[in-house]
Amino acid sequence: MEKQQKNIIYPKVGFWDISKAFWQGIRLQKWSLFFLLFLVVLINIVSVIIPLFYKQFFDVITLNQDKDIIAQSLIGIIIKIAIFHGVIWLLYRLYAFCNSNFQANTMARLKQQAYDYLMKHSYGFFTNNFTGSLVQKVNRFARSFERIADKVFWDMLSLAIRVIAIIAIVYFINTLVALVILIWAIIFIVFNVLFSIWKIKYDLKVAEIDSKSTAYLADTITNQNTVSLFSKFNFESKGYKNITNQQASITKFNWNLSAFIEAVQALLGFAIEFLLFYFTIKYWKQGLVTVGFFVLLQAYLIKMMDDLWGFTRMIRDVYSAYADAKEMVEIMKLPHEITDAPIAKELKVKDGKIQFSRLQFSFNKTRKVLKNINLVINPGEKVAIIGPSGAGKTTFVKLLLRLYSPTSGQILIDSQDIQMITQDSLRKNISLVPQDPILFHRTLAENIGYGKPDALKREIEKVAKLAHCDEFIKNLSFGLETFVGERGIKLSGGERQRVAIARAILKNAPILILDEATSSLDSHSEMLIQDALNTLMAGKTTIVIAHRLSTIQKMDRIIVIDNGKIIEQGSHSELLSNENSLYKKLWSLQAGGFLTESSEDEEDKKEGEY
Repeated sequence: MEKQQKNIIYPKVGFWDISKAFWQGIRLQKWSLFFLLFLVVLINIVSVIIPLFYKQFFDVITLNQDKDIIAQSLIGIIIKIAIFHGVIWLLYRLYAFCNSNFQANTMARLKQQAYDYLMKHSYGFFTNNFTGSLVQKVNRFARSFERIADKVFWDMLSLAIRVIAIIAIVYFINTLVALVILIWAIIFIVFNVLFSIWKIKYDLKVAEIDSKSTAYLADTITNQNTVSLFSKFNFESKGYKNITNQQASITKFNWNLSAFIEAVQALLGFAIEFLLFYFTIKYWKQGLVTVGFFVLLQAYLIKMMDDLWGFTRMIRDVYSAYADAKEMVEIMKLPHEITDAPIAKELKVKDGKIQFSRLQFSFNKTRKVLKNINLVINPGEKVAIIGPSGAGKTTFVKLLLRLYSPTSGQILIDSQDIQMITQDSLRKNISLVPQDPILFHRTLAENIGYGKPDALKREIEKVAKLAHCDEFIKNLSFGLETFVGERGIKLSGGERQRVAIARAILKNAPILILDEATSSLDSHSEMLIQDALNTLMAGKTTIVIAHRLSTIQKMDRIIVIDNGKIIEQGSHSELLSNENSLYKKLWSLQAGGFLTESSEDEEDKKEGEY
């Protein structure tokens, strides 16, 4: 059954889906895997053989012979034991070395595999998921392989080999005793497996509540400043407490189930020990078994009980790791919402003409945002898009960038349908200066040069100066090599916008989008950067999303959108000359001081709800 979470319907994921996902990380080292399995089999067979020498040792002691002869025999036996222990030591060292190499490389590939698929999900996917939760799922996916591999290779496979080998060896000595061990082992294992399968739903709940707890923690830490400013510490603390209390309740219930199964295991352990020695004593009285057989049984019984005692934990750990992997595999099986067409080509921009033809867009086919948009933006034309909050301005731009796909209609660039070109080539030809730029926790130079990885230092310095970044960079101890903090938090909003403008200048794409690119600047800084923007816009097809109408007076054309439709367009003076113009009403309000600066488009906030 498919699972729905935060408006995303995840596909059903089963054992084979997770196995296939793991195999993608393993297959480059498949021969290493087979060699490790061979070593595990060999180590465990040798370890089962060693107690046979202890049996022989005690059988020799009980012989009624000359003590010197017995001592010589005993020395020969302990030398064999030492040799076999030495073989196990060497094999185990070889296994540990090979396993470290195998698991480390596989985990790295699994992380890369999860990261590559995750990052190609759509903008809408990321608005519906917590960043902290996604980070945890990627890391859990790799760690779950490590846990499953350790349990399956070294614990479960080893257990199976030892139990089978022990029963086979005892069978050749005494059939009935071997049968008792076999029946007991089947009862023990079947009980544990069935109980663990029943319990998996609670293990899945533990994993889910853990993800929820991490997501809440990450969300509140990210918004710590907002929590403080709104005096919401107690509110958020109670919210986190509710989640941790749920987590504690589910965890406690799981632990109590584990305590119950351990109690049953203890009873089964007492039972097998009594039964084995009861039958063995009878056979010893009849002279059918030796004293050494008691030692052999005890050695095997202690080893089996030690192995089987942890069997429930093995199953529990495997299921827990399975649940961790399942969360990431669900994401990896979820089809990408925005994909390149099979015959997608590279975008070739010669003129920069943009055409929107019968364009319509709805969130989840229920909330219509854009309705039958027909618009042509000519090469090199500078167009502003304005309108009330929620009118569809930002969605308009996101469709052009293919962050969303249109419900119907086309967007053409130089007569090329953007649905039929690669996303990478599309975005390489568009520069975006967003209203609230988010930077990497890297150096200023790395952030500015992000759009042109091969940029020289002098190029970065030049564009930083053009965007007036040099005014604040000169006051930083490390200049362009200063790290800006997570999301660029060490810089002010205006400084981040200057960095974004410098990055766009350096990228020098033929199509430019400015989403209120000076909204976080003071009047003096805006005046300085306007020159840089004029230079940036020269010769480029430019779309400006505007809230402050004073910044768009010189645009070639102003497009007014309301309720998802283009209701008017023209130059600043043409629109003002129309008495019934919405633009004129908005202009009058702003000029009159009632709306000096509008808030960020509310549709951005609504997108996460759909």
